[in-house]
Amino acid sequence: MTTSPLILRPLARSKSAVAAVALAAVIGLGTLTYPQPSSAQLAPSATMSRAPLSFADIVDRVKGSVVSIHVVGGGLPKVAQLPVPNPKGGPRGRQAEPFSGIPGLPEDHPLNEFFRNLPRGNGEGNGGGAMPTLAQGSGFVISEDGYVVTNNHVIDNANKIQLSFDDQTAKVDAELVGTDPRTDIALLKIKSPNRKFPFVKLAAKDPRVGDWVIAVGNPFGFGGTVTAGIVSSLARDVGSGPYDYLQIDAAVNRGNSGGPTFNLDGEVVGVNTAIYSPSGGSVGIAFAVPAKTVSEVVNQLRASGSVSRGWLGVKIQNVDEDTAASLGLGETRGALINEVTADGPAAHAGLKNGDTILSVNGGKIADSRDLARRIAALAPDATADVMVLRAGKEEQVAVKLGDFKNANGPVPAIPAKADLPKSAAPADIEALGLKLSAAKGSRDGVAIVDVDSASDAALKGLRAGDVIIEVSSQPVTSVDDVSKGLAEASKLGRRALLLRVRSGDQTRFVAVQLKKG
Repeated sequence: MTTSPLILRPLARSKSAVAAVALAAVIGLGTLTYPQPSSAQLAPSATMSRAPLSFADIVDRVKGSVVSIHVVGGGLPKVAQLPVPNPKGGPRGRQAEPFSGIPGLPEDHPLNEFFRNLPRGNGEGNGGGAMPTLAQGSGFVISEDGYVVTNNHVIDNANKIQLSFDDQTAKVDAELVGTDPRTDIALLKIKSPNRKFPFVKLAAKDPRVGDWVIAVGNPFGFGGTVTAGIVSSLARDVGSGPYDYLQIDAAVNRGNSGGPTFNLDGEVVGVNTAIYSPSGGSVGIAFAVPAKTVSEVVNQLRASGSVSRGWLGVKIQNVDEDTAASLGLGETRGALINEVTADGPAAHAGLKNGDTILSVNGGKIADSRDLARRIAALAPDATADVMVLRAGKEEQVAVKLGDFKNANGPVPAIPAKADLPKSAAPADIEALGLKLSAAKGSRDGVAIVDVDSASDAALKGLRAGDVIIEVSSQPVTSVDDVSKGLAEASKLGRRALLLRVRSGDQTRFVAVQLKKG
């Protein structure tokens, strides 16, 4: 059972006034006069008039639909937070540690005692083997009959789920309707069939960057806590599957997970799910699952208790500038098939390693995440018309999709590294900055013996012990095959050569720029 609150720095409320000033100044013998602004210039815009002096009226409308979630589970306590990578390559987000005092305060200072006694709600226990664990999160009611949305990680492995409203001390029991770990969304149903509940709606329209938002939830066990901020970014990739997140700066903490973020119309624009926090404390960056994604997931959970997604059966990677050049593709778009899953839908349809998927059902594919979303949005057993680039030509392939729930196929065993013959004299492929030698045994491919540290191959991460198994989607059995592929690329005027490389137990495509001259 896991609880991951959200953390954002509260946005200080400010007041603005518009003043018209006529200024006359005498400079030498001349007079500069600034004209009075017109009434149209003084009038606030429709956008500015939406900024309230207080959020109280909105909060009064929506707070009754927000619940605190109390979960009892079995096993060892654990507190999880969706890991969020730093786009700049810095430290990853991690969960806050239990309070251990404020630095610089004397041990007997009253503030230390105050913070130690705050309600935790973080799933911590006394570590006694099978002792029950407690966790807290947030959620919100979306229907009069008591359907509640929250995060999957809030109720994961729960033995008992109870909810409480801000204006009531008594808890009500809830049952799990269904979960979708891929989007971290769960749907609950309150066990009170004859009771009507206040509820809120999911927004049909996406917010814009800079729009006001209000987060309501149960941080650290303080139910009914309200914070405000703005939408900081849209379509943020946090390294958690193909789905995008809203980034907001309204304060979100542990216990806020699963709670709503509202717009000024009192509609839910997102479900608070994760924070980026190198230290575990607030750094003003929180992420919410967008309402559109939540709506699609909830509709399926409510209807069947699970989510069905189309499955293509391929491993894919993005097409960067060098890869596009190696393929003869005029623009950096599409998704390159790295590996076709054995006995999967793509394999049955004839898709191959090295194919570049350019469109699905006529819609252009921007990158690998775009392809994953497009396929997931289609129903299992649906037929997708997939346009691929293969050997420089476009081909249309009809693929009958499978079900993503049944997507775990066998993984072939691959040696951890190449076994190089000591007696073999490596061939120097100067244009690639590589020295190659046939790998010992009968396996396909040639092994990289050495990499020029100043080459593009080194920058792309190729290392001694890696094995080249394909060149320009053609299988490699000898060093001569690499030389032939290089000569063909040069003849076509390509500035990069596409290699399929096995590194340990993983394969990937690497487009290596050719040395000039």
